[in-house]
Amino acid sequence: MAAKTRILVTGGAGYLGSTMIPALLDAGYAVTALDNFMFRQAPLAHVCANPDFDVVRGDARDVAVLKPLVAKADIAIPLAALVGAPLCNADKIGAETINREAVVTLLKLLSKDQRVLMPVTNSGYGVGEKGKECTEDSPLRPISLYGTTKVEAERAVLERENAISFRLATVFGMSPRMRIDLLVNDFVHRAVTDRAVVLFEPHFKRNYIHVRDVANAFLHGIAKFDQMKGRPYNVGLSDANLSKWELCERIAKHVPGFVFMEAPIGEDPDKRDYIVSNSRIEATGFAPRHSLDAGIVELIKGFRMIRNTVYGNV
Repeated sequence: MAAKTRILVTGGAGYLGSTMIPALLDAGYAVTALDNFMFRQAPLAHVCANPDFDVVRGDARDVAVLKPLVAKADIAIPLAALVGAPLCNADKIGAETINREAVVTLLKLLSKDQRVLMPVTNSGYGVGEKGKECTEDSPLRPISLYGTTKVEAERAVLERENAISFRLATVFGMSPRMRIDLLVNDFVHRAVTDRAVVLFEPHFKRNYIHVRDVANAFLHGIAKFDQMKGRPYNVGLSDANLSKWELCERIAKHVPGFVFMEAPIGEDPDKRDYIVSNSRIEATGFAPRHSLDAGIVELIKGFRMIRNTVYGNV
């Protein structure tokens, strides 16, 4: 019996990892998750019974922790990151050391034969040209520290031939380690709990992708690694290059009484305003399975369970 392919996932207990790791295990891979559990949650509890799963509590920047884990891995998936412009601005040193330096450290420990698949963000495109799609050949003009560190990490990853990077659209959907701050998740949460959203920069467009389709993209990349390696791939819903206003219109179809309006109250720290082409990954045979509307319905059900009311009596 052939030995199972062994995958190391740093940041494995996060929003992406807690959805991706069960999918990797279901596909027959052996998976080790490394995480510092900074959010004090146990989102991988449901896979601990699987003998092909292992978990290590530690820091993705710590060479002493990384080295023995890397030695046993066939594939590395560096998910460990401070994700989003606000979190990176709140911890600038953490953003640079986790988002970029930890990836560079991991790459130094890997042999040429070990494969790397890494998520980055399509916010690296910054402000796109009006009416023109951003492709993987479009210039990268990140505006935030988050976008900059992810672009730099991607550059380091792609300098080695045995790697793929996925430039993810704004991710949405329920996950064991849930994030309410992501745009679709946030707007649906507000629609369900407050029945209202006040929008700033409402006509800024961006692309979206379901968290389970992110996991599917990684499974696809592993299966077609030799065909896809050495290149970046946009990963998003090609029928969902939508503005914030258009997103609210979609949510309103599923939440009766949802009201949204525009007010000049803020600005996007990433200045994300672009439409994205996902044709490169689609040409390899990848197709998302989860629509935006299905994700909105899913989130509505999820937010019947999740309440941010730790200081309230109701």
